[in-house]
Amino acid sequence: QVQLVESGGGLVQPGGSLRLSCAASGLTFTSYTMGWFRQAPGKERNFLARIAGNNGDTYYTDSVEGRFTISRDNAKNTVYLQMNSLKPEDTAVYYCAARADYVSSFRYWGQGTQVTVSS
Repeated sequence: QVQLVESGGGLVQPGGSLRLSCAASGLTFTSYTMGWFRQAPGKERNFLARIAGNNGDTYYTDSVEGRFTISRDNAKNTVYLQMNSLKPEDTAVYYCAARADYVSSFRYWGQGTQVTVSS
């Protein structure tokens, strides 16, 4: 079965950086688009970024473009989210997700990792 396991969350001061990782198993990694989402307390889960499996094309939501970078290491079946210039409003649970390149909806989800930005 498909498993996605996030790591790298924690407490960071405003202006700081974190790198999240998501290790995938049970799928043909290079055939899957990987994405990152987040959900703040009391709010809906929002899309942040995605990276295609077949060609590595990336896409970001406006709120994080220029601060966050999504990347993947196909040899390690791992996707990353480098987060810079973090703000208190970036505090949320961050989720990794996967979908086959040829479908539009993310089907598989990780358990989430907490990111807290606070002084």
